[in-house]
Amino acid sequence: METDAQALREALALATGTHAPDWHLVLKARYGMAAAFRAAREVQGPGSVLTQLFTCLTAVVPVLQAGLAPVYGDLSLRTLALDPSELALPGDLRCLVAQHTFGIIDDRDTRALADAAHAAGALVLEDCAHCVGRMALGPDALPIADVSVHSFGVEKLLPTHFGGAVWLNPESPLKDVIAETARLIDALPVVSGRRARALRLYQNEMRIANHVPGALSRSILDMAGSMGLMEHAISPAEQAGEDPHDEAAPDAWVIAQDLAAMRGLPEIKELRTRATAALRELLAPAAEQGLLKVPAVQCEGEAQPLLRFGVLARDTEAADRAIAAARAQGFYAQAWYRPWLFPGVTNPAAFCVPTDPSALPRTREAVDTIVVLPADLSEDACARLADTLLSA
Repeated sequence: METDAQALREALALATGTHAPDWHLVLKARYGMAAAFRAAREVQGPGSVLTQLFTCLTAVVPVLQAGLAPVYGDLSLRTLALDPSELALPGDLRCLVAQHTFGIIDDRDTRALADAAHAAGALVLEDCAHCVGRMALGPDALPIADVSVHSFGVEKLLPTHFGGAVWLNPESPLKDVIAETARLIDALPVVSGRRARALRLYQNEMRIANHVPGALSRSILDMAGSMGLMEHAISPAEQAGEDPHDEAAPDAWVIAQDLAAMRGLPEIKELRTRATAALRELLAPAAEQGLLKVPAVQCEGEAQPLLRFGVLARDTEAADRAIAAARAQGFYAQAWYRPWLFPGVTNPAAFCVPTDPSALPRTREAVDTIVVLPADLSEDACARLADTLLSA
């Protein structure tokens, strides 16, 4: 196991231009986030984490687990991430989360976010769940964040289902927090027993569930979960703001799966870069006519290898129409993150969701009008998808 673990750390270091000893492995990326948030709380005391509502709820559950309070900032529609020009930092800020939504990385905005957080004495956690092996870089080509969290989970860049990795910046100004984060992660027990067996069953269980009617599928998965035979990607407990499992480190099987997938990362990035370039060119006329908004970073400079290609429609009806048209042609279009804190929380108060969404107008617009397109298509498929959207 240790040989594969070291090889995985070295693969991550090679992909990011960092050093293998600064990488730490977890069973799920959210467990690495929880460790960083706990470390910030233990070193600096109770306080808040500035993050965004346009995200998956599993990126906020770790804040709650650490005993910190999530506070939500508004988005920039050019990045679908926190807008550095609209930041209102809480006085008790302990951490700022810089999320690279769909794999969109904007070095300039991330640097501005980090500068503001560091000036307030807060940690900068970079959420690279959608862009494993890529980070925001400063003018010196060095990573900007104090903590960078990468995911091998379900519906991420690689064809894996479990595992995560956390890079801890040895040059961070918050050295005590970094050291405590490393200690907490390295102390995690390796997953074992029934839960470890459930990880191995996940892919077959999902294949079965996907071939039966929706209501029956949910019943099968819920029953398997209650019996400890199913590891939910997002559990009912997490939707309520809790975590049904103890945090853990990956076992040898998970590490081997992730290592094998990492070896295919260059080809995956090449395919997605080509698709991103094709989609932005093909959808440019619609953007110029005001039919769609394309986040600017997807159209600036060199194309990025995105997990998904997101566009904003004129309104929710137009977004739903575009998604339905794409699906009718066999394309895996979605409405991530509608509702916000996707796929929806059952206890909004636990997540500190604001009661007045008008305070976050650009977040509301993104949630209401998002159209999320696949970014792993051939150029011919991109052309067919674009034609479908333009005629929807």
